[in-house]
Amino acid sequence: MKVAGLVLAAGGGSRLGRPKAEVKIGGRRLVDLAVGACIRAGLSPVVVVLGAAWLTPMSLADVRDGGDGVDCGDGNTAEVWLVDNTDWATGMASSLRAGLAALESDLGIDAVVVTLVDTPSVSAEHLRRIGSTLRDGATAAVATYGGAARTPVGLTREIWADVAGTVAGDQGARGWLRAHPLLVTEVECADLGSWTDIDTPADLPD
Repeated sequence: MKVAGLVLAAGGGSRLGRPKAEVKIGGRRLVDLAVGACIRAGLSPVVVVLGAAWLTPMSLADVRDGGDGVDCGDGNTAEVWLVDNTDWATGMASSLRAGLAALESDLGIDAVVVTLVDTPSVSAEHLRRIGSTLRDGATAAVATYGGAARTPVGLTREIWADVAGTVAGDQGARGWLRAHPLLVTEVECADLGSWTDIDTPADLPD
């Protein structure tokens, strides 16, 4: 099964005061952290949906000799696709639809693991667990933390159209997942640390 990665990174960061994709933590931009985690998790291609800020992920910028395979430095490689969401201001739903639409063009892709650019606590292992759950036969999968559903989320191709048709505003796949509990496999990830996101300047590490 071929599983892709999808990084939603189009938002303008209204409460943060700047697009989250360009924010740096430990000297690395959030978009680079998210793409790197996807590559280390063995997800390919990695689709990055941009909007408020157009950034070239460092892993893509490092490609040499015209190749399209991004080397993460640990033996893992992946293609990285950039998608421009011109409707980014309408909310996260438009980015999820844009990312799924881009993946639809490759019939060889069977599933996708979706992650958010503003959740640096989500590591390659989180993504790997969700991907493995999809490969084991789950239709959809969601990471949970002490039983609370968060991200990342995994979706097989068979439900992409349904998910895309139900999302709206600033909500991602959460509504679809809640409406179809029998199709969703929960993947506990609390042992990997607390789930955190960056919404305001106060959320940034010192």
